[in-house]
Amino acid sequence: MLALALAIALAGCGDAKSDTPSGAAGSIKVGLITKFPVDFYDTMVDAVKQYDAAHSDVEVVYGQGKSGTDDEGEIAIIENMITQGVKAIAITPTSPNVQGALDKAVKAGIKVVLIDNDIPGWSGKSSVVATDNLAGGKLAGQWLAKQLPAGATIAILQGRLGNPSLDDRVKGLKDGLGGAAKVVAEPATDCDETKGLNAAQDILTANPDVTAIYGACGPPITGALQAVKATGKKPIVVGFDASPDEIKAIEAGTQAASVAQFPAKMGSLGIETAVAAAKGQTVQPSVDTGTEMVTKDNVAKFK
Repeated sequence: MLALALAIALAGCGDAKSDTPSGAAGSIKVGLITKFPVDFYDTMVDAVKQYDAAHSDVEVVYGQGKSGTDDEGEIAIIENMITQGVKAIAITPTSPNVQGALDKAVKAGIKVVLIDNDIPGWSGKSSVVATDNLAGGKLAGQWLAKQLPAGATIAILQGRLGNPSLDDRVKGLKDGLGGAAKVVAEPATDCDETKGLNAAQDILTANPDVTAIYGACGPPITGALQAVKATGKKPIVVGFDASPDEIKAIEAGTQAASVAQFPAKMGSLGIETAVAAAKGQTVQPSVDTGTEMVTKDNVAKFK
């Protein structure tokens, strides 16, 4: 009987250990999913890792897609996190195409916080933690309008068509610009540097005297700067993201300005909101993480 009691006790201990999460006992497991490995999302992930290290009651699991259009990759990560039993997912969605997988998460009782990008009209989200992209685009347009001469023309490098946040950056730009310039081209680039380079080459061939080039995200503008350098032309180049490459270009004088976002704030506020939602706390439906215009006058503080 003593041996039997000891065996039961040991079996009980084994079961209890297997049910314990890999983090601290009693910790809340939440997931962070970012689009793809570029500086912007790396900064976001670093901020979440700092939060994770400082909160013993939270265990964060991470996932990242391969590109800005990797819907399938994000869907696979979402489904994997559902299997892992996370209580909340904070995600920078590649597009509304991931909504079906997120619906599965919500049905499983998982809270979903969208970071950086919204999925308009989707009722399953607990909160959106992001830049007000419409306001950021308008800020760029108003700044540009003050720099442009009469009769100016502008080419717009769009991001991924149908992405609400990227579309808002273009709409805001046009709103802020008003009638200060005529739009001569607006190709999509999927926020890809090579596509930005190719698009800018086509634009500069068709419109060699274009006054300005605006990009809805950082990588295409980096590509556009290469195309501009090859032509010897000097259009006013304005981006959105204030990526490290853009900051260097602004400092060097080859790029005029960029709209700065705050990815570290998105990461920390995004994961905080996800944890709060997982705990059943009331969270704000929308959290604006802010924007600021970066020019040569203030670029030093963004380095």
